[in-house]
Amino acid sequence: MTLQSANDEITLALGVSTVRLRPSLRAASYLERLHDGFAGLFRRVADFHLGTVRAIIMTAATDRHEASAFLARLDATPLKIVADTIAAPILTLVASFIPAPDDTAKTDPTAKPMPWPEVYRELYRTATGWLGWTPETAWNATPTEINEAFAGHMAKLKAIHGSPEGDGEDKQSAPYTPEQLRQIDAQASDPAFDRGGLRALKAKIARAS
Repeated sequence: MTLQSANDEITLALGVSTVRLRPSLRAASYLERLHDGFAGLFRRVADFHLGTVRAIIMTAATDRHEASAFLARLDATPLKIVADTIAAPILTLVASFIPAPDDTAKTDPTAKPMPWPEVYRELYRTATGWLGWTPETAWNATPTEINEAFAGHMAKLKAIHGSPEGDGEDKQSAPYTPEQLRQIDAQASDPAFDRGGLRALKAKIARAS
């Protein structure tokens, strides 16, 4: 999955009716929880379970009025035509609920995979706590957008405070709290920056089951 495909809105069309869908954190969190995981969600879309398809459209739509009008058109259209027209783009949308991996994040191969609800909770906390976004902005962002913004924020801190490679300090320093790191970022002052702790958090967000 590319960054672009993981953040693009998807437009469904049936005749003259259209609806725009966005793979937001809110939609991903709700739909994954509603179907007890992505395996169930993918299976229901692949089987074109109409209730699931309707739930995805209403939850991921950028405009609820647009979604309601589209669903009215859907109800008036033969099911086979509907499935042939919108099944593939909806599968693409659901795939975009899974954040694109951060190739720069170091992962612990012995660590247990993080359940999806916890992944989304961490993404929300990252967006609102580390990045300072409003709750509404965080919920409307896609999982990949949050991951990429966090990676950019970490890159900025590294550019300001230096790269940890070869400095030999990571094992000696204690983890910083998010509030301390925000102060470091705001003040551009870093007496003992815990780069190892930051990498661990970044890797934790990148892990998923």
